[in-house]
Amino acid sequence: MSRLTRLIVFVSFIIAAPLVAQADEGWYPLKADDGTTIANHRVAPELESQIEKLPGVIIAANPHGKVTLAEFYDLNCPYCRKASADIAELVRSNPELRLVLVPFPVLGIPSIQGSRVELAVARQVPAAKFYEFHRALYASRGVIDGNRTLAAAKAIGLDAAKVTTIANEDAIGDVMIAHVRLGNALAIQATPGFVIKGVAILGYPGKGAIQKMIQSVQRCDNVICDGASR
Repeated sequence: MSRLTRLIVFVSFIIAAPLVAQADEGWYPLKADDGTTIANHRVAPELESQIEKLPGVIIAANPHGKVTLAEFYDLNCPYCRKASADIAELVRSNPELRLVLVPFPVLGIPSIQGSRVELAVARQVPAAKFYEFHRALYASRGVIDGNRTLAAAKAIGLDAAKVTTIANEDAIGDVMIAHVRLGNALAIQATPGFVIKGVAILGYPGKGAIQKMIQSVQRCDNVICDGASR
């Protein structure tokens, strides 16, 4: 069995495995931009703290920002594509936002291959340049696989052979396994998945909803400030 096949089998298993975090849908009375309830649940501090200890995560905005938003994403998730564009605007408008990107390749072989290349790129460039690379990937249409991600890496001046060598290392597969394992422990059941101030948000609720949560954390150190939290 090849390394890639073992990784796919592991991803399939880990997604189907029992969840560790408490998936209380709608624990906080949060509303998406379309007025629907945002699926969300509590995350224990000790579990949330593990996110930034993962290998291969990228702090894509102000490393000293006062509000940390961790995003678990799959390169081929259409909602992740929309979220990426909106969050980039929030990053530009809010210097206190600290964005932590967690590659979370759960949607098949193209995503796994693309994530391998992304992680290889992350080893070779500063976080700010990686974020530009990441955003450029989402600017194009169609499936984002290994070849497309490698072409994007060449476009920013990286050596394709070196990127490929790193991307094919067993260690890169181990990084992806670690990401999926923690995502499962956090009960991230949809992409994109976000973690902010002890709360996991499942799916993309829209730019306005994310902005409100960020502003609430800045104002009262919680994702909601109106006293409606349980």
